[in-house]
Amino acid sequence: VNFHFHCVGFHNRERTERFRNEPTSDLYSVLMKLEEFDNFKVPKDEMQDVELSHEDPINLHSKKLQDDLQTMGMKIQLHEDNIRFLRTLKDKLVDSIIDLQVILGKYHASNSPKIENKDGSDTQSEDKPSYQKAILQQENSAASILCHLKTNPKMLASDPTMSEDVLGVVAELGHVEDDTLSSLLSEYLGTETMSAIVCKTYNGVKSLEKYDTDGGINKTSGLHGFGTSLGKTLEGRFNVISLETLRPYSGEFVADDPQRRLDIPKPRLPNGDCPAGFLGYAVNMINIDRTHLFFLTASGYGLRETLFYSLFFCLQIYKTRTEMLQAVPCITDGALSLDGGIIKRSGLFCLGNRGDMKATFSKTSTNSSLPDHYMESERQMKEMKWKKEKMLEDMRRERALLDSLKLNFEKKKAEFVQFLAEAAARPQTPVAMGRPADR
Repeated sequence: VNFHFHCVGFHNRERTERFRNEPTSDLYSVLMKLEEFDNFKVPKDEMQDVELSHEDPINLHSKKLQDDLQTMGMKIQLHEDNIRFLRTLKDKLVDSIIDLQVILGKYHASNSPKIENKDGSDTQSEDKPSYQKAILQQENSAASILCHLKTNPKMLASDPTMSEDVLGVVAELGHVEDDTLSSLLSEYLGTETMSAIVCKTYNGVKSLEKYDTDGGINKTSGLHGFGTSLGKTLEGRFNVISLETLRPYSGEFVADDPQRRLDIPKPRLPNGDCPAGFLGYAVNMINIDRTHLFFLTASGYGLRETLFYSLFFCLQIYKTRTEMLQAVPCITDGALSLDGGIIKRSGLFCLGNRGDMKATFSKTSTNSSLPDHYMESERQMKEMKWKKEKMLEDMRRERALLDSLKLNFEKKKAEFVQFLAEAAARPQTPVAMGRPADR
């Protein structure tokens, strides 16, 4: 009996050449060819009484190469589907954002505050708030120079990073309901923190101050350079806060609250009761300026859960000092009372007379309230913009994975084609089997 070696899938060279010449971009054609190789059967007249061993290493390697190509092909198809799906969602979001921008633009155009100039013409303006007046009085401070820069947009625009990344100083990013609370919160934070500059990212921090090769401050660039241009010399140190590096609040929010206050559980005494005189948490008593109400970091967090939560944490507010002291067992992050009591943190009490704070949070204007539909529209727009950026990141990631898979697919295909060519060129050597014929 003569046994003819036969490698499944490599029956002749024509099939090999057809696979080799298949266009790289036509993934489906390649996979169809693999199916064709898989389904190829050895003719019965060639098999005779010989069976091909399933353990043949050549067949096993062939099967492995085909399986790898098919698996990679399915993964490529999956990533292509993901990209198409994300692109469709992104396009819908862009259309929705444009629609909301039109609605909000109409509101701003019809509700901008106006004052009359001496010549009788109307211009959009508003008086300087108290915090800005106080900061401008700090002649050579970083906060003062920044406030001056904001009144000179052309100068500020000369540094795009600073212009885009710097939000302002702490005092201007929030408002409170009354002067007493404003004074207390400002005293608790202190002048340095109230005048601290807030940046979206660390890139903004770097734009404020640059250094020479020897580590010295470059006085001609950053905020120092702008100060020189304004005829001011920046003196002393100043604090800068990078929102992206803060540890944000990760809990829930108060339902249906336009200000998105944090849903922090009320403090409880050992007996389970809420302390008498408890008015709320300081972080929720800040009304964020409408310009920044829907600001989100790249990670999707707003000013309340980043900036103000990092400044106040769970600082409690009480009506009187007596009630605050009675609540000491459940005070963890400090407390204030409207009659001047201050507990910085558990075990640290501030005594004496109140300090004279100049830079304070402004009082919330009764005219600054916005209709619910406006606030909801702006919240939706900010959220959509954030989702769009996330989708673009996902698309870039999917594209990178797809490109990598396609490259590996081409390498594996080349390996398979080479294997086909070698198998087709291998001579079919007959091997004698069975008993010799009787004489």
